[in-house]
Amino acid sequence: MSVFDLLKERGYIRQMTHEDEIKSLLEKEKVSFYIGFDPTADSLTVGHFLQLMAMRHMQDHGHRPIALLGGGTTMVGDPSGKTDMRKMLTRADIAANAARFKAQMERFIDFSGGRAIMADNADWLLGLNYVDFLRDVGSHFSVNRMLQAECFKARMERGLTFMEFNYMVMQGYDFLELYRRHHCTLQLGGDDQWSNIIAGVELVRKIEARPVFGMTFTLLTTGDGKKMGKTEKGAVWLDPAKTSPYDFYQYWRNVEDGQVGQLLALLTFLPMDEVKRLAALKDREINEAKKVLAFEVTKTVHGEDEAKKAQNAAGALFGGGGTAQDMPAAKVGRDLLGKPVIDVLHAAGVIATKSEGRRLVDQGGLHLGDKKVTAYDEKLEAAQFIDGSLLVRKGKKTYHKLTLS
Repeated sequence: MSVFDLLKERGYIRQMTHEDEIKSLLEKEKVSFYIGFDPTADSLTVGHFLQLMAMRHMQDHGHRPIALLGGGTTMVGDPSGKTDMRKMLTRADIAANAARFKAQMERFIDFSGGRAIMADNADWLLGLNYVDFLRDVGSHFSVNRMLQAECFKARMERGLTFMEFNYMVMQGYDFLELYRRHHCTLQLGGDDQWSNIIAGVELVRKIEARPVFGMTFTLLTTGDGKKMGKTEKGAVWLDPAKTSPYDFYQYWRNVEDGQVGQLLALLTFLPMDEVKRLAALKDREINEAKKVLAFEVTKTVHGEDEAKKAQNAAGALFGGGGTAQDMPAAKVGRDLLGKPVIDVLHAAGVIATKSEGRRLVDQGGLHLGDKKVTAYDEKLEAAQFIDGSLLVRKGKKTYHKLTLS
């Protein structure tokens, strides 16, 4: 099976610029392709993980990935899918974030022996001469066509800055540079990048008169169409310091029933026969498929040991045996005894904000052991700790262990 057929079967492919040519290219040749990652934060997210999985499948079939860090484009900010302008970052912040991205990508992609390339568009974008760039590259872009692009539509009413308007031109130029430097002939990305990818394909074809192509992947979304990878704490990160392996495991353990098959196909390396078998499970049995999903994704991102620890911790809570020692834990000083529970949980990092704690109380979703917290000013007492520990439950399925220190 070619990688094209594999990506198609597993549900990655969303749109293509030249389907027949791409299919033939991936079946008959070994190509260099790229995916761009703007380092707007200090960790990759589960949204990036889908891109890395696709990149890994491509590499496993002999194609060469180029992971392009957006050290230059992040200075401007991609308006795609955004109703407001992105936060402006300093060059130092962007460089620090890019270094974190590199370290995380190396866990999924083999960069040894030239099997993959790590590039940074700051190398060619930050030193450009503006007038020369307008004459050599900007002259190939139609403003009328750009204004019709999907990536700008959400911003037109609220205001699109001229700086952001240049993002499409910059991303198109990235493809041109990668074609010239590494003979890159294929750009991949999430479906929200379709307009930008088309712009790059057309630019290279106009200037170099060579066939290059673009293809987008499906975006991870929830059942109601919202972008997947958000929780009450914020984004689901690949960095274990930002989203613990246990919380990461629990995120996938609690996805909607109808999404399990798609996520198994996209985010694990399980054979499709097994994916289809698990996806066909119904009612309570679908929980077994969710456990497989959670374990396999956590194993790929954090390693098998961490996946087993998360599995054991979840098993201790939900009747599957195991031990609670791997559950997320926080230490509480004895000086906090007698203080409001919400204040203590915030100080211990169990809740992100005190307003989150008050919301949980209002919804009846905060428990200490078996007792529901019913008042904002309810105090934490030493008697609530058994052998020095206390189980905290947020919502239905998120647990933390408090220990007295």
